[in-house]
Amino acid sequence: MIIVMKSGSTKKQIEHVAEKIKEYKLIPHISKGKETTIIGVIGDERILQNVPLESLPGVEKVMQILKPYKLASREFKKENSVIDVSGVKVGAKKVVLIAGPCSVESEKQLFQTAKAVKEAGVDMLRGGAFKPRTSPYAFQGMGEDGLKILAAAREKFGLPIVTEVLDTRHVELVNKYADCFQIGARNMQNFELLKEVGKTNKPVLLKRGLMSTINEWLMSAEYILSNGNMNVILCERGIRTFETATRNTLDISAVPMVKTLTHLPVIVDPSHGTGKKHIIDSMSRAAVAAGADGLLIEVHPKPEEALSDGDQSLLPIEYAKLVLSLKKVAKAINRVI
Repeated sequence: MIIVMKSGSTKKQIEHVAEKIKEYKLIPHISKGKETTIIGVIGDERILQNVPLESLPGVEKVMQILKPYKLASREFKKENSVIDVSGVKVGAKKVVLIAGPCSVESEKQLFQTAKAVKEAGVDMLRGGAFKPRTSPYAFQGMGEDGLKILAAAREKFGLPIVTEVLDTRHVELVNKYADCFQIGARNMQNFELLKEVGKTNKPVLLKRGLMSTINEWLMSAEYILSNGNMNVILCERGIRTFETATRNTLDISAVPMVKTLTHLPVIVDPSHGTGKKHIIDSMSRAAVAAGADGLLIEVHPKPEEALSDGDQSLLPIEYAKLVLSLKKVAKAINRVI
């Protein structure tokens, strides 16, 4: 259920409606737009079926939201949300570019990459300090040392950093260094972790699960939103199908589909989505053409020496060339890079 307040409703009227909702042991979520204020009701809203909420001062109308996800829905918020990641606006006219290595391996490696992608026009730097790996014997990341290197790169190159958090025990630590949490595909339904990052106000980049439906993806976003953090960026990164020619099947159709269902920005990760370096270019252009609000791409100065995902990492020179071609696609659909 959402309660739409009249244009010009007073702060006192809004607070009165919120207090009325709390009387029924439900949680009000207040969202202030340019012209109107919307109050989302979180909890078993059936309790309010016979409560005359529309008679309260300042209330314009009460609407039932049929979708299982409430705060993420277009019914809750019709205009697109723009998420501010330390000055970088995700979801606005500009298609945001995020790039960097899969894993932070050393200061030299990260600084070399950061310098190259910065020169190519990137907006944010990505890099993993904690890595979820299929094999327990594979490189698991540098931990806090990796976070410190990421923070140093931010200082030197002026790029906000995006890095993955794997565990509720790491949220406070990663929050200390990062500009944006990344929740990886394997953790999309780690509900305790989602609730924990939801208690912060830091932007969260939420990747779609390996075999998750769009509905399940949006319900995971709802966990973050319902805990008070409205700064969620969705990331399509391919799903597992019967096809084996690519690492995953990159669901480009999910971009326009999700945009009809939610106000949250949607970006695409063609690196994990394909696992094939030679088709990252074409899938990146397709993602921008489909309306993606950003791209998350793996770049490494020496992919053959990478400790993780070297096969799908672009060289800096390849990435710079890709950015030039993306600018043409963005211009064609009235966006910019």
